[in-house]
Amino acid sequence: MNDNNPLDRPVWAALLHAPQVAEGGELARRYRRDVNLFASARDDEGASLAALADLVAPGESIFMAQVAPVQVPPGLQLVRSAQGVQMLAMGPVAPVDGAEAVVELGDADAPEMLALARLTEPGPFLERTHTMGRVLGVRIEGRLAAMAGERMRFAGGTEVSGVCTHPDFRGRGLARRLSSVVAHAIQQRGDQAFLHAWASNHAAIALYETLGFETRTEIQVAVLARPS
Repeated sequence: MNDNNPLDRPVWAALLHAPQVAEGGELARRYRRDVNLFASARDDEGASLAALADLVAPGESIFMAQVAPVQVPPGLQLVRSAQGVQMLAMGPVAPVDGAEAVVELGDADAPEMLALARLTEPGPFLERTHTMGRVLGVRIEGRLAAMAGERMRFAGGTEVSGVCTHPDFRGRGLARRLSSVVAHAIQQRGDQAFLHAWASNHAAIALYETLGFETRTEIQVAVLARPS
């Protein structure tokens, strides 16, 4: 692991880049509680881990994602852990065409985005998660059928995230199409498009590979909580 590569500790890099939605200080930060559940220490030293623990109130949980094994700070408990993969777009991503219009989603669409995310569980998605970056969607017969957007962002890199399709509209290639449009837009402004997927989600990994993404590394994901 290269400590100077923001991709190795993407949550920390993104929180430094977006102080307006972050809480904490120089040793540990978390997203505001209505924006996202991700948090990170600057490093795995004792002072940084203690600062991270201080950001978690009794009964609260946080998500961590980093290449190095997650160290559990004193006072917190490991609720669950899983292995993911971090993938990078290794060449130009061409936007995939489709019959339905791709629309930009905003505050007015927040309840529908939250409902779709709760149904499909693409990852932590709260009332204000959509404010982390641009979110695109496809509507079919007035319903939000699928969406994908940007989440973590830092200088030179933007994450494709929140990719999900309502069960009623699966099999139409909507997730692949939206992912391609989001990744293309990221590249157009000069950023590296990256994303995360569960290591066990072979279908999603194969989908992203068809767009030109390649696995860079494994990434460790953990949910930590402070007992009530």
